Amino acid sequence: MLDSLQQAWLWLVSIPHLRLYLVLGWLTYLLWLGAWIVLQKREPVATLSWLLGLAVLPYVGFLVYHVFGPQKIKRHRLRRGRTQSARTELPAGFQPTPEAIELARLGLAATGLRPTVARDVRLLVDGGNKFEALLAAVAQAQNHVHLEYYIYAADRTGTMLRDALIERARAGVKVRLLLDAVGSGNARRSFFAPLLEAGGELCWFHPMRFGRVWQRPWLNMRSHRKIVVIDGRIAFTGGINITDDENDRLRSDAYRDLHLRLEGEAVRTLQLVFAEDWAYATGSRDFVAEVARATPSEQGGTIPAQVLTSGPDSSWEAIHRLHVSAIHEAQRRVWLVTPYFVPGEAAMMALTSAALGGLDVRLLVPKMSDSRLVTYAARSYFDDLLAAGVKVYEYGPRMLHTKALLTDDDLVMIGSANFDHRSFRLNFEVTMLFRDAALAAQLAALIESELSSAPRVRDDRARSLWRYRLPEALARLLSPLL
Repeated sequence: MLDSLQQAWLWLVSIPHLRLYLVLGWLTYLLWLGAWIVLQKREPVATLSWLLGLAVLPYVGFLVYHVFGPQKIKRHRLRRGRTQSARTELPAGFQPTPEAIELARLGLAATGLRPTVARDVRLLVDGGNKFEALLAAVAQAQNHVHLEYYIYAADRTGTMLRDALIERARAGVKVRLLLDAVGSGNARRSFFAPLLEAGGELCWFHPMRFGRVWQRPWLNMRSHRKIVVIDGRIAFTGGINITDDENDRLRSDAYRDLHLRLEGEAVRTLQLVFAEDWAYATGSRDFVAEVARATPSEQGGTIPAQVLTSGPDSSWEAIHRLHVSAIHEAQRRVWLVTPYFVPGEAAMMALTSAALGGLDVRLLVPKMSDSRLVTYAARSYFDDLLAAGVKVYEYGPRMLHTKALLTDDDLVMIGSANFDHRSFRLNFEVTMLFRDAALAAQLAALIESELSSAPRVRDDRARSLWRYRLPEALARLLSPLL
């Protein structure tokens, strides 16, 4: 074997003008891929980062880009048709305050999902409360249970929910489970075999395609959504996955997180989001119409609400756009809670402008997230935030996983999207926007209680070069790719 390798090497180096061929091959590779990347019209910083990687790492850089580089996802034309047809005036009966009209129209134009109303909205703090409410609702299901999750672990929490779903499936309830193939990849199909045997359905969102060399793998294009719709009447969404890591009744170090339980017309929209994701993942184009017929209509409600979605199938970055617009609209306060804070230029400008304008701007992040790289990248922005007057807090007891925005006394945004490039551009996300003073007061009280366990970051904090400043600066260089 060694002799064969040596002979092959001697043959290779004996090729006339080998160095010239290698240089020409490298230039061809760089120009061809470089033109491909430039034509995607991404942010200049991200584009230059990928071009530099391709140049410094010939061929290896291509493999990295092939797996992790940005992609445009083309879903079936249903969503595009829904988006275009929705570019109309706000629906009758939706009467937000005058200052909320522009934001509602922006959400409508960017997502194609019409503003709606909710009848009952409950904040579920931590996994224990979420799973108790979810299991109780599943037990009452009569027609269907639709679930979409990023992480579904084959642990005690996952087993409890699976068994509850099995019981309903055996009773004739349609159970459909849509799981992200990467986030839930550790849950083997055998774990869900009893559910399938009971009549439930399981589908994987964006399974890997490493064996199909002519197709780029979907490693970076994940469904980060958490949606449950029961009988078209009750819905759950927010940031809590199905795992012991987020169940405080099983683990004292479980993530600190927030979820929603809601009823009313808004449930129909969340049902539509699930139905389109299921139809896309399964290829069943008739599924959306089938579900629409099984979803009760005229559910009512008095709380103005809007379902916001974003993902690599749209260039509008709706959730990002609505966050920035809500911050610009604020008149008194902006309170942001996020586990991953890697803002783009527009978001950073909005936060610092609000603080410079005299608003009460607060940012609550974990002291140490589950990604050290993201933690360092987030801290690299602190100096500019503090200089503008933003109050920054680092939550310490547990990993903070809440994703929420509160502005003034009535606007609330809660969902699955982190405040970073990955959530705003790469992942499929869902966020709920509400205009309700009572709900805003509940969220404000929750955030204020969290601040008691979150020391405020001071601008005179210790800043050693090797331990803090240099790692943070290096992590920030990767911000466009995180």
